[in-house]
Amino acid sequence: MENANEEMAHRVLTVKLPKPSLKDNTGDVERLKNGLSKMVHGESIHMDLSLVKEIPTLLREWDYHVTCVLLKEGTRWTIARVADGKVDRPVIGLAVDLGTTRVVVRLIDLRTKEALHESAFDNPQIRIGADILARIHHGSTKAGLDHLNRLIIDGFNGEIKKGCDQCGISPKEIYLMSVAGNTAMTHLFLGIDPRFIIREPYIPAVNRPGVIKARSLEIDIHPNANLFVFPNIGSYFGGDLIAGILYSGIHREEDTAILVDVGTNAEVVLGNNAWLIACAGAAGPALEGGITKMGMMAGPGVIDKVQIDPKTRQFEIHTIEDKPPLGICGSGLIDLVAQLFLVGFVDVRGKFAPDICGEKLIEQNGIKALIIVAESDSGTGKEIVLSQVDLDLFVSSKAAMYTILNTITGSVGAGFHDLKTFFVAGTFGSYIDPVSAITIGMLPDIPLEKYHVLGNSSLGGASLLLTHPELLPEVDQIRNSITYLELNVNQDFMIRFSGAKFFPNTDASLFPSVKVPYNLTPIAGSPAGSSGLFRKDGSN
Repeated sequence: MENANEEMAHRVLTVKLPKPSLKDNTGDVERLKNGLSKMVHGESIHMDLSLVKEIPTLLREWDYHVTCVLLKEGTRWTIARVADGKVDRPVIGLAVDLGTTRVVVRLIDLRTKEALHESAFDNPQIRIGADILARIHHGSTKAGLDHLNRLIIDGFNGEIKKGCDQCGISPKEIYLMSVAGNTAMTHLFLGIDPRFIIREPYIPAVNRPGVIKARSLEIDIHPNANLFVFPNIGSYFGGDLIAGILYSGIHREEDTAILVDVGTNAEVVLGNNAWLIACAGAAGPALEGGITKMGMMAGPGVIDKVQIDPKTRQFEIHTIEDKPPLGICGSGLIDLVAQLFLVGFVDVRGKFAPDICGEKLIEQNGIKALIIVAESDSGTGKEIVLSQVDLDLFVSSKAAMYTILNTITGSVGAGFHDLKTFFVAGTFGSYIDPVSAITIGMLPDIPLEKYHVLGNSSLGGASLLLTHPELLPEVDQIRNSITYLELNVNQDFMIRFSGAKFFPNTDASLFPSVKVPYNLTPIAGSPAGSSGLFRKDGSN
């Protein structure tokens, strides 16, 4: 993508033009172009015919004092907007994290570089299928593809209008937009057939969508707005990861660092300013709270933190917005399992210890389950339990997570202690307690100061590109520098995976900070069905 940095450039210029006279009969459009040309060093300036028709009236209405928004398209500037030069109106950019489950949008004032508004909505394509495969199959026909495309475009337009209304601006004041999503979601957003992504040899229709006009997608922002879609690296790695790398700055680091982003999959990038290696694995759903029966996305009433008193073994549960508990999200599940292990409810194999669990351990359809929240304390009116099946699935996911990390570092002869920084991204990274993750052997036992939480790095990268368009050449540099490590053919992966399916690991020396302070004695007088839920006043 040549001159990519120029294609996303924008200028906001205010100019006071000389008024026409009998001695100066320059046309209104040429008069404006001449005034602006001096400010862009004589570079070519273009104006659409629709704007040409309005210019004579507008210049006279504003006394030839105008503010123009110019967008760079290749080697020329295009005037996207002309406004009254005496009235200060915002020039807005829109950054998008196009997730499979959740879409996050952020409105940014391009002049001040400040975020004005941020909101999220459930990806409306979920009604076709929660997983990408179902959507790709649905999109294998033109009618299905059009349906999926219309769902996400309508979702955007509705969310944009709501955000602009809250900020007191018009969607037509949005002139730049950047979108970061995985490969399949990018195809569906652009209305491009994604079916060959899942068929050998797994080739996307396009790797570098580049800069396009928002009007070509019927997105309800300024019709001349430029829209940049982050490139992908084949079927496995999409623009969301490229945006995350840009945001983290790992590609500029002299020392080796690692970036982990857990979403539908666990995606990992290792490297520095000389090289980057990446891999992905199916560790995401359980760590997002999406695999257990009580698992939920983060929201009001969802358990996000858990502590268990080591002496009384009573549960202290925190929910988002302090609402009655409805279920548990990924960070809460990691906390819960770590605490269960530390107090002996769960042994090193990830199995419930009946003598320790006492009457909290019940059977449901022949499967052991631990009561986490009693019926009387639950926001659902039903017990919230963790079954052995749920726990087994979680153990496999945490083992996959650690093994992915172990394998990618081992592939370059590095150890975890060789890493300067451990970037953790995504919702997973925003709320996770690294101590809990280390306790169960999901993240490596390295000094806590090395862990750096990025939050939504996909949105962060999309936002960074809007406020600093000069970084656009780095996007292609990142993409071209990544080597992909295929785990499915890696023999060491399964060997390491088996060892990681224990708490914290079969090799205890890998986790020197994890101490198990419990004594394996049953809880005395634990009432049947009690969750031991702490109230805020400490009463039981």
